[in-house]
Amino acid sequence: MNTFRFGTDTSQGEADPVSTDATELASHMSHCASSHSRFFFVHSAMQSAHGVLSPRIVTVAALAGLASLALVLAIAA
Repeated sequence: MNTFRFGTDTSQGEADPVSTDATELASHMSHCASSHSRFFFVHSAMQSAHGVLSPRIVTVAALAGLASLALVLAIAA
């Protein structure tokens, strides 16, 4: 990806915010383009599930424990 260069004078030692923003945008676009691999949709689904389940980790763990206990009791019966 090409980086953007602007012809502003930065000889006074100050960073040019427009040039910095353009460079960061180019870096972000390059990262996004490289992250769209063949498992992108799986990764995206896992991030969504993590976002939904992580605030409720105790509830999810309790439900998983109850489900495994029910499975063990169903197999034993």
